[in-house]
Amino acid sequence: MTRLITASRLLAPALLTLGLIGCSGIPGLKGESDPTPPSELGDIQPEVRIESLWSVTPTRGSEGRALVLVPALDAGMLYVADSRGRLVALEAASGRERWRRDTDLAFSGGPTVRDGRLVLGTRNGLLLAFSTEDGRELWRQELGSEVLSLPVFAEGERLLVHTLDDSLHGLDANSGKPLWRLPYPPPILTLRGSSTPALTADQGLIVGLSGGKLLKLDSRDGVPLWEVTITRPSGRSELARITDIDADPILVGNNVFVATYNGDLAAVDTLTGTVLWRRELSAHAGLAADAEGLFITDSSDQLWGASPMDGAERWVQDRLRYRGLSAPALLGDWIAVGDREGYLHLIERTHGRLVGRTRISRKGAISTRALVDQGRLYVLADDGTLSALRLAPLGASPPPSVQP
Repeated sequence: MTRLITASRLLAPALLTLGLIGCSGIPGLKGESDPTPPSELGDIQPEVRIESLWSVTPTRGSEGRALVLVPALDAGMLYVADSRGRLVALEAASGRERWRRDTDLAFSGGPTVRDGRLVLGTRNGLLLAFSTEDGRELWRQELGSEVLSLPVFAEGERLLVHTLDDSLHGLDANSGKPLWRLPYPPPILTLRGSSTPALTADQGLIVGLSGGKLLKLDSRDGVPLWEVTITRPSGRSELARITDIDADPILVGNNVFVATYNGDLAAVDTLTGTVLWRRELSAHAGLAADAEGLFITDSSDQLWGASPMDGAERWVQDRLRYRGLSAPALLGDWIAVGDREGYLHLIERTHGRLVGRTRISRKGAISTRALVDQGRLYVLADDGTLSALRLAPLGASPPPSVQP
């Protein structure tokens, strides 16, 4: 997946047009061949039956922009938004549209849903809340920087937001009133993106920053509790020194797993900030983990299976290199990843075999993690196509069909 680079005000505006193809280098001039062409899709031996429950296109999606627009699920309803300001509610069981609202806002991050509120951020630094009942606007607040991560709800009716300028914001979830702000000036050159914070059981907020730093702060007042550098910038050029944490930190118990671009995969104790282990691996698209396994999409679009205890490699699936893979999603014995051509790939989690494939869209990439709920996958492509899937091992009796 192509990732844009953003520069600080110290650099010439021309740097804003730089990009990373396959996240491994600078693209050639127009007309030159791609130095990292996507792997061709070879034949696989299917081991999974993929049943499409429904597929609709209620929005225009992100339209190829590097945005974090994802489906949100609550009380049997799915909510999706697009880069042109459309917000839509659908029944999760059937895909039937319940309501839509056209706002003309440049949505870039969200929605997040809780207690009858949908919260989204925009490219021009607005944070807004809408009613889940009918999509009416409840409040809006100016944050001052683009929102390219998901807002997070915390106890005490608080909202927590990480903006592109590496500022952390705490707001009142009922009114949008600012409660606190913690700025972290980014390095000169960074990837265009920001990780979604993870909320711990003790109401600590863990967030990955540009420059390879991982921070825990008190979500109630924004006071930092600890800070650790996962990867220190190194190299002769500013490009080589990019060590951003764009992949969302993943919590499992008292451990948080995190990966940096041009850097490392690591496990950190959430209580003390102690790095438990660290291994060299560059990633930005994302990772997934549970008590039994750790799975990472690396910067060359290889998928890794590793031990959560020490990061030791278990397997690597390299047949999807440079296909612009999404963050992995876990569903039972399988791992699901999307690619730049709209395919969803299924990998068996014990040995890393490719065991299934289906195409969600012919016009849009799948750049965001699939949503998993009650044995279903909800997959959103960048062109706005939203599909609900059900998986089963080949040979198993098919489950009852979904009734609209």
